[in-house]
Amino acid sequence: MSLFIIWFSAMFPLVFSPGPANIVFAASGANVGVRRSLGLLAGVDVVYILKSLLVGYGLGKVVESHPMALNIMQLIGAIYLIYLATKFFAATKNTPANDNKKLGFIDGALLQILNSKGWVLVFIMFTLFSEQANETFGALGNLILVLWLAILNISVHLVWIKAGDLLARVSNDPNYNKWLNRFYGGCLYLVAAWLIFDNEIWREGLI
Repeated sequence: MSLFIIWFSAMFPLVFSPGPANIVFAASGANVGVRRSLGLLAGVDVVYILKSLLVGYGLGKVVESHPMALNIMQLIGAIYLIYLATKFFAATKNTPANDNKKLGFIDGALLQILNSKGWVLVFIMFTLFSEQANETFGALGNLILVLWLAILNISVHLVWIKAGDLLARVSNDPNYNKWLNRFYGGCLYLVAAWLIFDNEIWREGLI
């Protein structure tokens, strides 16, 4: 229990913070509601689980020996965020919610594969807690961490989707919903810009 409390205290702020995936979840909830956002959630969290398993059982060492790979992925992810942001800017709520195009499993999977925050979060978790988890749970230590993170991710992502849905229900005014979509798109543009300008490839003048 003490390990879980320490783990939760460290991981909850990281998972709940408004990164790329959480912003997209809120926008999806606002545009198509909770139920029609579940495919997007499944894509993100299935990849998150696979990512956690890979890092927990050896991929972390490979990535550490090739740090440029994460920087390249970060740039590609930023480009994908710009694409999603543009879609949200183009979206309107002038039509019924069921007519809005939803983001599905593939969109979520791509988002999470290219989400550098997600990779860094998993690295942080295993760096901080892998040794303690293995001492506490033996050979199942890393698997327990993956399970905890999966439950936390799914719970938090549902909260973000529901929050977006509730914000969209505040008003049926098309202008309100249009500006709400622009807000989400603007947030994604800002995150994408930060990912690009904070990237080592950009800072070192390699592009």
